[in-house]
Amino acid sequence: MKSLQFPQQTNFYRGKVRDVYTIEDQWLVMIASDRISAFDVILPRPIPYKGQVLNQIAAYMLQATRDICANWLVSVPAPNVSIGKKCVPFKIEMVVRGNLTGHAWRTYASGKRELCGVPLPEGMKENDFFPTPIITPSTKAEAGHDEDISKEQIIATGLATAEDWAVLEDYTLKLFARGKEIAAKQGLILVDTKYEFGKIGDTIYLMDEIHTPDSSRYFYADGFGERQKTGERQQQLSKEFVREWLIANNFMGKEGQTVPEMSDEWINTISKRYIELYEKVIGSTFQPQHLSEEETVSRIVKELEKVKG
Repeated sequence: MKSLQFPQQTNFYRGKVRDVYTIEDQWLVMIASDRISAFDVILPRPIPYKGQVLNQIAAYMLQATRDICANWLVSVPAPNVSIGKKCVPFKIEMVVRGNLTGHAWRTYASGKRELCGVPLPEGMKENDFFPTPIITPSTKAEAGHDEDISKEQIIATGLATAEDWAVLEDYTLKLFARGKEIAAKQGLILVDTKYEFGKIGDTIYLMDEIHTPDSSRYFYADGFGERQKTGERQQQLSKEFVREWLIANNFMGKEGQTVPEMSDEWINTISKRYIELYEKVIGSTFQPQHLSEEETVSRIVKELEKVKG
């Protein structure tokens, strides 16, 4: 979708996956596109229904966690669109991990026993549960790769005060516990995820998306213990399978590397995996919706009038 123009629009930002419009410097219109990124690179072909899947899972999860902390979302006028409050973001991502997987496992397998200042226990296997979930924050890079950072560095560099950090940490662990609870009811394990927060005045708000396959990793709970015992790969629902496919085809976002060809069949497989995750996480059948650009814009404009009241 090309960039749009809305009444009283004060800014536009195109992220890796979302197009974000600022209205009167107070409201955000966030359109989840079908773009897909991995290793901080936008892949050349869109994934059908991905934007709708991400937007609707995020809206469902934001609704299901409102009692834990305030969040930015006000309404969902179209399948892939959310409207909410504009916050001043903390320039960090609160990454929380329940299992030794992905980046944490790669760090561990290289022999390191600390990640973002958090000590990692000896004797763990890939995908094992940590004794308790750990928070391993990263900086939000304007361009290029996000970097690991410790709590101490965050406070020392003023990315958050000690008081704000205490609130961020509390919210992160409570949100993760709720996410795990929701996942468990659906026969899934929420393995790791990330949250973004911002402020309006003195109040800290949860922003952006939560518990979606782009920001989270899920394992199937059924047979998890057995697979850990036998050393079999865990069955997972996340976009990690896209990363694994890229790695297998010699692409990790490094200079000089080329994104491998994405066939129609592979695009279709990725789309199905996203829909499968929606249905597993939400527990209801995915209803694909096709709205024209005109209809989407018209709904957004109407909703903005209501929101601004």
